[in-house]
Amino acid sequence: MARSGTADLTLHGGQVPPWLLSRMKGLGLPMVEAIILEHGKEGFIERMADPFWFQSFGTVIGMDWNSSGVTTTVLNVLKQVIRPVSKQLGIYVCGGKGKHSLKTPLELQQVGMRTGLDGDYLAHCSKLSAKVDNTALQDGFQLYIHNFLVSDTGAWTVVQQGMNNKNGKARRYHWHSGAVSSFVKEPHTAVCGQNQGNILNLVHKEAQLTQKAMLNIAKEHPDKIIKEFPHLIVPGYHHIRPKDVDFKRLGSILWLAQEQETKGFEELLLLKGMGPRTLQSLTLVSEVIHGTPSRFSDPARFAFAHGGKDAIPFPVPTRVYDETICAMQAAVQKAKIGHSDKLNAIKKLTQMAQQAEYNFEPNNNFEALVEKESSDSYKYGGRSIFGYAKPPKGKQLDLFD
Repeated sequence: MARSGTADLTLHGGQVPPWLLSRMKGLGLPMVEAIILEHGKEGFIERMADPFWFQSFGTVIGMDWNSSGVTTTVLNVLKQVIRPVSKQLGIYVCGGKGKHSLKTPLELQQVGMRTGLDGDYLAHCSKLSAKVDNTALQDGFQLYIHNFLVSDTGAWTVVQQGMNNKNGKARRYHWHSGAVSSFVKEPHTAVCGQNQGNILNLVHKEAQLTQKAMLNIAKEHPDKIIKEFPHLIVPGYHHIRPKDVDFKRLGSILWLAQEQETKGFEELLLLKGMGPRTLQSLTLVSEVIHGTPSRFSDPARFAFAHGGKDAIPFPVPTRVYDETICAMQAAVQKAKIGHSDKLNAIKKLTQMAQQAEYNFEPNNNFEALVEKESSDSYKYGGRSIFGYAKPPKGKQLDLFD
């Protein structure tokens, strides 16, 4: 059972304010539904196993781009919005943070009763993945978050996170069922020991293979282990720096969003009436839904959709966010009844931005871009934990600006 990747994150404090959390939920569900409509439920489960995609998803919905809180927030949002419609979507989110993580096996057994899946086996996988990351790999991180996402077809992903109190870091671990052939495979990245049923006691005499493999894991140098799978390391500083963003990708999106540049594209007629700033956000959302794995190497780029609660890189443009939610909800609802034109138009945004990259010469004046977003924030209902954004000094608030 191969782990699919890890992410090293900075521990950040603070809560997501209710006004932002409600919007995260409002955008999160239609994004999940759009992914399932386009790629299937297994496609969504697979994306959750990619640490770069996961970080990009959390960033595009407005969470701090490099915070350990991305893990808690994304999983909490998804569990809350998916749970009422799990049967319709065929997706179940189990587990959580702290004491809620201990309920994961019971929740998986309940999923088994609802779907016909082997709930005991799913619970077994949940416990073993936690054992490996918490015990077999002595990397200094103790788990405090454990979530198990599973489709009614049996595809699953584990997302769990550990904390290292000595260095103030968190490490997120991703597992995906797609690599499972047995419980003895690539010990240096694996849950180990032959599958002999519900053997949960890893010091039992019948688990000698597991004991031996765990010792081998513990002896490996962490750098060697990390090289075996995708590993996201985000910097400790909070502000986004130019090196954190692929300017060619971001620049093509900013170009595409300019009204004078896009008015000639017939594909965007279905999005008529949407301003350039909302098109910018919607294009980044579309990228998360339709982009290929290689395009999420710079998750900080997705902060230019809806900013962040700490006003980094700029306050959350609440009016733009609300327009994006409405556009996604309307597109998904129409697609459910066979009218996919608007959802296809949103998908086209990603294709057009990618096509524009080939001949695009980016303007690398990053500071000017952030300054513009920050100074214009008041126009879009910019809001952060510090309050509403205000016009720059010397400029009066104009409701029609």
